[in-house]
Amino acid sequence: MKMQQTNLIVLSLLVLSLISCNGDSNGADGYGNFEATEIIISAENNGKLMSFNVQEGNVIKKEAFIGFIDTIPLTIKREELYTSKEIISSKSKGVLSEISVLKAKLKTARINEVRTEKLIQDNAGTQQQLDDIIGEINVLNQQIRSIEIQNASTLNELKSIDVQLKQVDDQISKSRIVNPIEGTVLVTYAEQGEVFSFGKPLYKIADLNNMQLRAYISETQLSTISIGEEVIVKVDSDDSMRSYTGHISWIASEAEFTPKIIQTKEERVALVYAIKVDVVNDGGLKIGMPAEVWLKNSTDNIH
Repeated sequence: MKMQQTNLIVLSLLVLSLISCNGDSNGADGYGNFEATEIIISAENNGKLMSFNVQEGNVIKKEAFIGFIDTIPLTIKREELYTSKEIISSKSKGVLSEISVLKAKLKTARINEVRTEKLIQDNAGTQQQLDDIIGEINVLNQQIRSIEIQNASTLNELKSIDVQLKQVDDQISKSRIVNPIEGTVLVTYAEQGEVFSFGKPLYKIADLNNMQLRAYISETQLSTISIGEEVIVKVDSDDSMRSYTGHISWIASEAEFTPKIIQTKEERVALVYAIKVDVVNDGGLKIGMPAEVWLKNSTDNIH
């Protein structure tokens, strides 16, 4: 509730500034505060934080290795799965060898079947001999099918183990903490030696090289701006104002009414639109810093 009241007061002050400057040709066109895209990096695995080399204020490169969570339990599990896979694979190889022997016998039996049929045609063989060979072929086919069915379950076990191995390898990979973007560490939430669970925050980082000014302009100024337009951004600097070049990257699609608190009846009907201005940071801009926006047609009158 306190945060909502604070936001309302800030927005009210911004709008009051806009209204008070409407008649001043040298007044800024918008007012706001600087923001940055903040990302909270969280643990992607459970376990003890074995290494964590991050401090607030550190500038970290993208893909930099930050630390890792204990992987010993996962490594042990992976070794157990590999052992199980070897045992099952050995069993499967034995089954395949048995099938190969039976198929060799089946091939011989079929050759004998053809020979016996020719002997019968030449009156040199009997039907009983042929029936015995056909019976042998049927038995061999049944044995091969039975063993193949058994081997199918073994192959399924191997596939299941392969899936589990991929899952373990993925967990081990996620135990390595790798920084996703280049930026400055704003806050750290972790200490080396702590036990972490999946999703628990480790640190917050933001790219402070490129800042965004979230400012508010009046409804009458909306038609004079467009995305990509170049503007001047001014911030307090000692006894003067420091200027930056910025570009409008976003314009709100809906207007916001000024807060009803501490407003006159006339001011309560005023509408404002939020915009975002991208500004390259030279090191002097900070998150939350107030700033002014000067549109191009307004800066022509600046001396």
